[in-house]
Amino acid sequence: MSSQRVHTRSDYLFFLSYRTRWTDNDQYSHVNNSVYYHLFDSVVNTFLIQRCGLTSDCTQIGLVVSSHCQFFSPVSFPQVLDLGLRVVKLGSSSVTYEVAVFEEGKDVPAVVGGYTHVFVERGSRKSTPMNEPLREGLSSLLSTNKSLESKL
Repeated sequence: MSSQRVHTRSDYLFFLSYRTRWTDNDQYSHVNNSVYYHLFDSVVNTFLIQRCGLTSDCTQIGLVVSSHCQFFSPVSFPQVLDLGLRVVKLGSSSVTYEVAVFEEGKDVPAVVGGYTHVFVERGSRKSTPMNEPLREGLSSLLSTNKSLESKL
């Protein structure tokens, strides 16, 4: 069993609720694999907007340089999912997120994945150290702060 599977809801510090849509399902009647990357992007960017001051005109942006996803059990419409987010590595200009997808009310994830952002200056695309509000917000996901709830 993967070490990621043994994580539970209490390992994640920020949550976003997601109501699956009929169009999320594929021909096998479960959420299509590609949809999970949309979910990862949604929970990460919701956190960056709500807790780190990210706006559409920021001079610093995050570029995805790697991603991964492991599937443990299928989910499908019309389930409601809880997306748990935490930071597993925080550098000076990069951050690695881990996202767990839980069926509503369940403690063990159906899917665990994530990606790494490298923060760059918008115009030059050169790596740059994170600004203070961004670093402070992301640092909160490394700690044992009480879970933060959000809705999508």
